[in-house]
Amino acid sequence: MKIATFNVNSVRARAEILSRWLERVHLDVLCLQETKVTDELFPHELFEGLGFRCQVHGQKGYNGVATCLRHAPTQIRRGLGDGDEVERRVLSVELGDLWIVNVYAPHGELPGNPKHEEKLRFFSRFCRFLKRNFSPEQALVVVGDMNVARTDRDVWDPSALEGTVGVLPDERTAFERVLGWGLEDCYRKLHPDGRDFTWWDYRTAGIWRDEGMRIDYVLGTTPVALHCRSVEVDLWPRRRRNPKPSDHAPVVAEFDWP
Repeated sequence: MKIATFNVNSVRARAEILSRWLERVHLDVLCLQETKVTDELFPHELFEGLGFRCQVHGQKGYNGVATCLRHAPTQIRRGLGDGDEVERRVLSVELGDLWIVNVYAPHGELPGNPKHEEKLRFFSRFCRFLKRNFSPEQALVVVGDMNVARTDRDVWDPSALEGTVGVLPDERTAFERVLGWGLEDCYRKLHPDGRDFTWWDYRTAGIWRDEGMRIDYVLGTTPVALHCRSVEVDLWPRRRRNPKPSDHAPVVAEFDWP
């Protein structure tokens, strides 16, 4: 099974890149974040023409997640189920005996800004969501844009980025609590010393100097992580000049899973 996670930064704006990329790779599951479109306006026809059916959980102009599958899911859960969801950021599907949870964590801001506390609160809510609905002994994959670089290995220059959003100590601690529930970072498991990034700033043209951060993840419980054979960042969609690409690159993981 091949699963990809990709923050597209507007699914409609990236329609051409997505179409060209999906013709190049064979995926079983594609998890998109920051779709920025309401459910009724999601471009289902684009994906149906490529053999996918998409489950969506979106909103106008912001946030939004979509999970596109070649086989029909057996269950779907939208949101965190805690009655406190203004922003649409989480979509879970069950595919056979495997759950796939698609996440777009808040970007946040610096301490003192309410958005910083909202980001930390989101990770706390997500931990509770995992505890309520799943077990570390289950087959579970969590993918998406977490907007946190776990360690200094996951950024191009720790000193240049010190004190900025995405590397703040309390953000990292909050994200590590999510992993501590029972998830493994599949990329880091397979690439202990790897320095592959998944996001590069538009403003600095950082993609051409590889001045990026690793903030997009494939996480799995042990029963799934044991079967992960590869995790790679596909730079092809990010290194387009026309039409304009997303500021993220997709992460593609392959599992020995039926």
